[in-house]
Amino acid sequence: MLNLFILSAVAGVLVALFIVPFLSTSKEKETRLAVTEWVAIVGLAAVAGISIFVFYYVTNVDRNWTSLWVALLVTTLLGTLASTGKERLLKGILFLGALVVGGYMLSAPLFNADKKYKAVEMDQQVEIKAFDETKTPASVPPKFARNKMKKAFGQVPNTSYFELGHLQIQKVNDEFVYIAPVEFSGFFKWLNGKTTPGYFTMSATDSADNPKFIKSEMKYTPSSYFHHQVERHMRMAFPDLIFYGEVQLEIDDEGKPHYFRSYGNFITARNGFDVKGIVMVDPMTGATTKFGLSDVPGFIDGAVSPEAVSLQNSYFGKYVHGFWNSVVGKKDVKLPSDEGTEANVSPIFDETGHMYYFTDFTSPKEGVDSMLGYALTDGRTGEATYYTGNLEESYMDSQGALQIIEKKFIEKKWTGEMPVLYNFYGEASWLTPVLDSNGFLQNYFIVSAANPEISVYGNSPNEALRLYKTALQRGGSTVDGSSDAEEAKAAITVKRVFKERVGDFTLVSILADDGRNFIISTEVAPLAVYVQEGDRLVLTYLETGELFLPVKDLTNTTIE
Repeated sequence: MLNLFILSAVAGVLVALFIVPFLSTSKEKETRLAVTEWVAIVGLAAVAGISIFVFYYVTNVDRNWTSLWVALLVTTLLGTLASTGKERLLKGILFLGALVVGGYMLSAPLFNADKKYKAVEMDQQVEIKAFDETKTPASVPPKFARNKMKKAFGQVPNTSYFELGHLQIQKVNDEFVYIAPVEFSGFFKWLNGKTTPGYFTMSATDSADNPKFIKSEMKYTPSSYFHHQVERHMRMAFPDLIFYGEVQLEIDDEGKPHYFRSYGNFITARNGFDVKGIVMVDPMTGATTKFGLSDVPGFIDGAVSPEAVSLQNSYFGKYVHGFWNSVVGKKDVKLPSDEGTEANVSPIFDETGHMYYFTDFTSPKEGVDSMLGYALTDGRTGEATYYTGNLEESYMDSQGALQIIEKKFIEKKWTGEMPVLYNFYGEASWLTPVLDSNGFLQNYFIVSAANPEISVYGNSPNEALRLYKTALQRGGSTVDGSSDAEEAKAAITVKRVFKERVGDFTLVSILADDGRNFIISTEVAPLAVYVQEGDRLVLTYLETGELFLPVKDLTNTTIE
């Protein structure tokens, strides 16, 4: 706070000295106005100093001199108009200098497009590797998780004081979970409560999981006021840093919460942003630490804010050939979608538990739902890879996948949320949770990006994957697992059989006498509908390592 007082006082004095004229045209007038001039300087310095203090305190902007370029421009203009003679000439030169600075600030977006693109240029590849079908993707939609947390809010003491804060996904103790802090619901609630009681946690992979409230008092939060507001607390500790994006909450493996925010540099002037690290705050003690991206604590998954990633995607898509091309010709321009769950991007995890931000890119031409590519940005380093997809095929974008879901469930008025593109069995595929009008999860929908006629839905991601594998087989696609599944043969005796009607076909699940489980659709092998317990079968299947091994061909030697 002392730093802000000093900055405001010094800036206020400089403003007054610039505006109040010192040189007079006559000695008599100079003597008569001496006292008046000093009164004017003191009064103007006080008003300017208070105004600057309020500006910085309310906006919480960085306290670099460049943040005052508008004030510099206005001050030198007023000083020039108020003075005469040589003093006017001198202040006029200063005004021209301020005008040049202002022009540089305002014109920066017109000339720094190449630098922006260079700062975020992505490595390019064709396709992501196949998803491990033995794993479960973190696919519980945040809207559904938030609804369940709200219904569990009765676990919070003094419930009327608080409300649910921003939802954040992360990995804790090798499990994917949603974290949402309990926040103050207003100024007077903060005045009476002083601290928030804790946060909620819920599985991001199991929709049947119930939210749990974890007690952990927090004093420095986004919903606190004055010097206890966590963003302002960060600014007081690091007045010169350039922050971008909202404050986020993550917990360590012991369950202790930590607030953090991304910081970085402007590209040029006060325009653009390039992330460099985070500032982390202990929400109870207020202890504040600055980390570069290479030194971020291991439990932090999203060190780079989703807002910063969304901005990087915008630079990469728009400025491939400079600023003017993004406005006029639009050659090779691609627009990032706005279907993400956080600032137009969606956090996802790979099979090792590392977090990435996903977004797909589409054409700027209206009415086109063809995807031009997609990007994955490392949540800890900000490094991104752009995937073009199979250039011989046209991929449907996320908006197209959502439209298919809307038409599929038009009578029930269900909608999709958080579409994410995966490589399922060698096929680029959209996995999308489906919600009803109340925000409750109904099923998981998978559709091929290259062949939209191939689609399935199930009660869980793994069930949908199982059905999708069968749909790909009957659709003539080559099914490849992430484990480099090899084709194998087996001669078995049926111990148990279960038949389930799925659309126009029947899904046959078989338990063999050797304990293995197999699955096949009657569209692949129509005679599989006659399989009974005790039958002897010769199977051709894929060795994927899953609980239910997909069968490509079946011969029932008992009835042949």
